[in-house]
Amino acid sequence: MGQPDDMFGDENYPAYTMGRAAEIIGATPDFLRKLDELKLINPLRSSGGHRRYSRYQLRLAARAREMVDQGTAVEAACRIIILEDRWSIRAPLWKPRAGSSSSRTNSKKPSARTSSAQPTDLPGR
Repeated sequence: MGQPDDMFGDENYPAYTMGRAAEIIGATPDFLRKLDELKLINPLRSSGGHRRYSRYQLRLAARAREMVDQGTAVEAACRIIILEDRWSIRAPLWKPRAGSSSSRTNSKKPSARTSSAQPTDLPGR
């Protein structure tokens, strides 16, 4: 474990007790227990067995609370957040190619006649 000064900037340091974490995100301790049960967050346990939460985990829990407040089932919210979190880690791998646009301004599909693909561009030719 690092020095106390090093831990202030560490978003993964388990600094918050369950009561404080629930207060910060505006939820109940039962809600946090449910998120643990659904494997959205896995808080560190202190030597006495108490859950300790990091800022990163609190961000995920706050997102779940927002989604539940908007009517999403907690199970669905957890699945969505897990996928969003995985996607955000991998997102830099899927950048558009240079010169391509992620949104099309022309909704018309190219016809075979106007396509830039030539028979010689096809595999096996």
